[in-house]
Amino acid sequence: MSDLHIRCADLDDIDDILRFWRRAAEGTSISDDRDGVSRLIVRDPEALLLAERDGLLVGTVIAGFDGWRCHAYRLAVDPGFRRQGIATALLESVDARFTALGGRRADAMVLEANARAQQAWAAVGYHREDHWRRWVKPL
Repeated sequence: MSDLHIRCADLDDIDDILRFWRRAAEGTSISDDRDGVSRLIVRDPEALLLAERDGLLVGTVIAGFDGWRCHAYRLAVDPGFRRQGIATALLESVDARFTALGGRRADAMVLEANARAQQAWAAVGYHREDHWRRWVKPL
């Protein structure tokens, strides 16, 4: 996939990212706004990865590392560009980032009802752990 370019997001990308997520991502997050994405980019400028083809945003993933665990979020590929290896390329970049940071295990947030996403994550080696449940509390 030589025409695919993966890079880190910067503050100038925020509006494009938010529009992209509304079109391409499953579900929404309480942090899907300018302030949330801006805080992510400022705190960890290498965490939000963008896949572009001919300058067009076609995929995203967040690869966050808290110093102990590696967390992947917001894997999304434009519906018109799916099944072309973009998710795989993004997740290879995630693995490279986590490995470079010294991460030893990665986890991914995958919607229960999104079978396509579950297949994508499984294809690159992730597996479901049913004995864990995510607990959340909006602040």
